[in-house]
Amino acid sequence: MRLIGMLDSPYVRRTALTLAALEIPFSHEPLSVFRQYDAFAAINPVVKAPTAVTGDGVVLLDSTLIIDYALKALAGGRTLGPVDLGLAALDVRLTGLGLAACEKAVQTVYERQLRPAEKQHQPWLDRVAGQLGAALSAIEADIAGADWLLGPPLSEAGITLAVAATFIAAMVPDVVTLADYPRLAALNAEAEATALFRAWPHE
Repeated sequence: MRLIGMLDSPYVRRTALTLAALEIPFSHEPLSVFRQYDAFAAINPVVKAPTAVTGDGVVLLDSTLIIDYALKALAGGRTLGPVDLGLAALDVRLTGLGLAACEKAVQTVYERQLRPAEKQHQPWLDRVAGQLGAALSAIEADIAGADWLLGPPLSEAGITLAVAATFIAAMVPDVVTLADYPRLAALNAEAEATALFRAWPHE
């Protein structure tokens, strides 16, 4: 499998980390949807990161769908945590909250970096900041006692939350402060210290 996109995207990074955690062989092509638009479009005209290309040449998009395909077709029975199926709904909820946090942070970055200052809409930025804060507050509450997130085995929620926290701290530190969410900050620090996360850094 080929994985296309930059690791500064939380969606690309969570996909890379998941594939690596599942020991699925893949190549990574760090193309930017901005700086290398034409090269990206030659692979996927939609120019959406991440894009994946299967061994049969099928072009896939959306991190969640790429991961779902990998689990079904390529993982060889390997799975991500939690082992306790009673925690499955919480794993899905936390993954969704992490993705929502990523989405709101990305929206903030796009509004600030791609739209001229005189055309930025502050009420929209305020609304998105509120949604981001709500997602992080829900995460902080829900991960109390969730010592299964980073495994073993590593969970999809653990990957997504750690990736989201790193992205937020790097890209929108003036909107939310990670230290205000100490459980999430601790999970993030623990994850980023592992060999797996160091091999696929936010960059």
